[in-house]
Amino acid sequence: MPTLILVRHGRSTANTSAVLAGWTPGVSLDERGAAQAATLPARLEALPLAEVVASPLQRCQETIRPLLDARPGLRAHTDERIGECHYGDWSGRKLAELMDEPLMEVVQTHPSAAAFPGGESLRAMQTRAAEAVREWNARVERDHGADAVYLMCSHGDIIKSLVADALGLHLDLFQRISVEPCSVTAIRYTRLRPFLVRLGDTGDLASLAPREEPPTGDATVGGGAGAP
Repeated sequence: MPTLILVRHGRSTANTSAVLAGWTPGVSLDERGAAQAATLPARLEALPLAEVVASPLQRCQETIRPLLDARPGLRAHTDERIGECHYGDWSGRKLAELMDEPLMEVVQTHPSAAAFPGGESLRAMQTRAAEAVREWNARVERDHGADAVYLMCSHGDIIKSLVADALGLHLDLFQRISVEPCSVTAIRYTRLRPFLVRLGDTGDLASLAPREEPPTGDATVGGGAGAP
């Protein structure tokens, strides 16, 4: 079965303003995010990508644009199933404000029980994304062979949930996974089991340096902004 390259979108205007974007329209890459996206063609140069699939949201479409410009023959597809979690009434709100919501403790410690008001549950998010990957695996293998490599550009919580699915981890453990903006995660699927061969690879170790404000231990819903 194919190898899936998961790319989180580059840093967005919502990331830098600490807002939970969700499906809010008009959230674009910021200046750094655009620069991150511009490095993708060189970072992925050695990979014979068979297809590119992206979330319909603007920040993902902007992230894959330099790659598509560099490979004009590469087919691109949009799939809503790998779009961001539907955060419902939480969308567009400041993350600092959401930390006071009782639901946030559930999101952090028991995400399989978390459902966003006016939105969807994290379980439903993981299910639709995993179903999309399985269908694309079959399609890519059919059209390009079992050794094909293809790319999906998606969002932090989606990618974390797909890593958990590949590793056989309960969704309640997915908040222990971290993927930075424009990071590359690779999962090689086989007939019997998937193998996680890269996780959140940016080629940059700056995010490991001590921060001025010590980490709280909570996961950033929607994914963080990465290194300063």
